[in-house]
Parts: sequence; structure tokens; C-alpha cells
Amino acid sequence: MAAVSGGGPRTTGVRVGPIDLAARVDEALAVQAVAFGLGAEEVEVRRHIVLRHLDHPHARALGALTPGDRLVGFVYGMPNERGHWWSTVVEPHLRATGSAHWLDDSFVVTELHVHPDFQNQGLGRALITALTDAVPEPRSILSAIDTDSPARGLYRSLGYQDLARQVVFPSAPKPYAVMGAPLPLLRT
Repeated sequence: MAAVSGGGPRTTGVRVGPIDLAARVDEALAVQAVAFGLGAEEVEVRRHIVLRHLDHPHARALGALTPGDRLVGFVYGMPNERGHWWSTVVEPHLRATGSAHWLDDSFVVTELHVHPDFQNQGLGRALITALTDAVPEPRSILSAIDTDSPARGLYRSLGYQDLARQVVFPSAPKPYAVMGAPLPLLRT
């Protein structure tokens, strides 16, 4: 794993590269809990989901690690399959906007989280671009809470556009937007 240069993180010594997310799932979920405001019960539910996703033969995960090997950010995803739960939830919304074709030949960025102490330093950008640069699919899709947030601003700066809005996932307290971008992602 090497430090990222040229548009990468501005945090001295933090390096972005492949990680064994299954082995570091509890560390990753601790980052997600702080970044996303999750309680212990929600973290436990997500733990099982992450581990199930990692069983996919083409799942990929990257981490942002400090010189002391502390995980301060992570991203993972996999090629989309229409039979996956996420696809079945978003498909009617994408169909309604004429965007259902985005579910084919796409790489889904499933989760991207950076610890708040390390946000606004380029780590999210470095993680998502490194992840999607290494996949063969011609486009990427993801879902994000449907508000004007720094995360949505990052995605837009990378070329993601709204494909559907106000998508409600079962048990999610807020609606999401589904976003898509051609690959490779834009560089600023």
C-alpha cells in the first residue's frame, strides 16, 4: 500500500490501498458509526450485511490507514446484479426516471466513509477513485442520503448525477438519491 499522490489525500502519512475488510470489519464499522451516527444495534445489523457482501467474488475494498495502521476511512463495492436486494429496491425508481439501464454493467459503490477527524482532506475522493479506477465496468452507481451534503458534493464533483431521488429503503429513516457516473470518474 502506498501513499496516494496527485489529487490524493492531504493528510500526511495516510495511505490508501487494498485491505482485508472482513478482517477489519469492526474497525470499519466503528468509522462508519462515527461518520454516519449509528448506534450499536445498527452497527451489528450492518456487520452481517458487510460480511455477506464480501462473499461476492468480485467485491473490492480499500482502506485509508495512518502510519500507525489505524483505519480512518474505507470504501467497498461490487459489480451490480439485478437480483441483489439494493437493486430490487432502486429499480422501480430508476425505471420511473428512464434510468433502469444504469443497473446493468455498473459497479456499485456500496459504502464510503471517512472518520470525521480526517474528512475534507481528500481521503473520500482518493478512496472512491482508486476503487472505481480498477474495475472493468463502464459506469458506477451508488446511493446517498438525499440532502445537499458534503458527500453529495463530492459525488457530483466526480461526475455522479442524480438518477432517482426520494428513494426509501426499508428501515432507513431518511430518503436516498441514486446517483450514477461514467467511469473513469472526473478529476478536478
